[in-house]
Amino acid sequence: MNGNIDRRRLLKASAIGATGLLTGLAWRGPVGASPRRFQGAATVSFESWSPVQQTTDKMIAAFAAKHPDVKIERTIFNYPDYIVDLKTRAAANTLPDIIGLEPGALTQEYRDFLIPLQDQAVKTWGTGWKDNFFPIGIDQATLGNPKEDANFYGLPILTQTINLWYTIPVFKDAGLEPPKTYDEMKAAADKFNAAGIAPLLHGAADGWQRRDVYMQLAHNLAPGLIYKAENGEAKFTDAPLVEALQWYKRLFDDGIVQAGALGLSAYPNSAEMIENGQAAMFPMGAWWQQQAAVENPPELSQGLQGYTPFKFPDVTGKGAPEDLLGGIDVMLGVTKNAKNPDAAFAVIADFIDGAGAQALIDTFNDLPAVTGLDPQKFDTDHQKEVWTTFTADWAPKVKYARQLKDPKVKQALEDATAGVAAGEMTPEDGMAKVQAAWTPAS
Repeated sequence: MNGNIDRRRLLKASAIGATGLLTGLAWRGPVGASPRRFQGAATVSFESWSPVQQTTDKMIAAFAAKHPDVKIERTIFNYPDYIVDLKTRAAANTLPDIIGLEPGALTQEYRDFLIPLQDQAVKTWGTGWKDNFFPIGIDQATLGNPKEDANFYGLPILTQTINLWYTIPVFKDAGLEPPKTYDEMKAAADKFNAAGIAPLLHGAADGWQRRDVYMQLAHNLAPGLIYKAENGEAKFTDAPLVEALQWYKRLFDDGIVQAGALGLSAYPNSAEMIENGQAAMFPMGAWWQQQAAVENPPELSQGLQGYTPFKFPDVTGKGAPEDLLGGIDVMLGVTKNAKNPDAAFAVIADFIDGAGAQALIDTFNDLPAVTGLDPQKFDTDHQKEVWTTFTADWAPKVKYARQLKDPKVKQALEDATAGVAAGEMTPEDGMAKVQAAWTPAS
């Protein structure tokens, strides 16, 4: 197919409440029919932590049906193992053709190993290629780039929000509604603790989940301040960012987070407990929807019937922000080791808006990177309602990234949340260590 816009298929425009905001943008061609096919035989190696292996295999099969001469060799790790392997392979200069990336810190860590992708994007989708993506995906793809560097070293295949979820039958049995304030969350926690149910099941052994919870608290207290600190326009030791870490400690001290949280991983440990009905609330994000799409899901996950997302309760007493944190879940980059960059980009393009992308979204792995791409099947009305909440209401309103730009700052924040939660340092000392890890942008 050529790169001309197929005017017969325009993306549906979705009104967001009374704001009149639209998510619809013109789409280039029907899903599953990329306007540019790679010609010739090639083998492309792909390594990531996401999408999970079962989903990735479905994407590869869908891609292969359209591109039978391109073979994809994939390796999918759990996230911590992926990070270790990525460091090892980068040091040995043996990186695969395509690697999974997070915006900001992770991409910047490997920027020197990646090739810019915007020229390939123009060849594939035309000069207006950015218009097909959720704005948050385009905004965050270059997060942390040095000044004057407008290159896209990766492109998103999935976006997301971070939020809380509650377990519907657990709240129903307790006669409670999801909390909107900290006091309501504390009162609910007292009731759930007495019943032997984890109030807020937190896989706090994982730095990413500690960071997610902290970032939601910081966003509640002072929207955007932490990003000003990243830019040197504020300090990580400013009072609201210290206060956010104080509130994080209170979640543990007040029994809102379950005992032993620092020893529990998010996956698979806390996920198994959640699906066994042992959690009233839990901090995940839009990606939790995928639990409904696995083979033979537990009862609570069937049709997503047991869960509903909600926003982090207000801790200020002044009302929580309208928007959530979020942005890119995973994006893909082509390394300088790629023997055939054209073939590698053909894979990425298909995973964004082609047959592979449809296979990906059909698993509810997370939210699409491009507008107008929906699962082909919903098992329940509730599942469809949740999807619509994410794609039509929450995702278009995301202003700020879930991620941070600087790898050292990111690590320091994750260390600080662990140290403060364990009582090994004060919130003031924790944020001082984050500030000490910060260096001015180049």
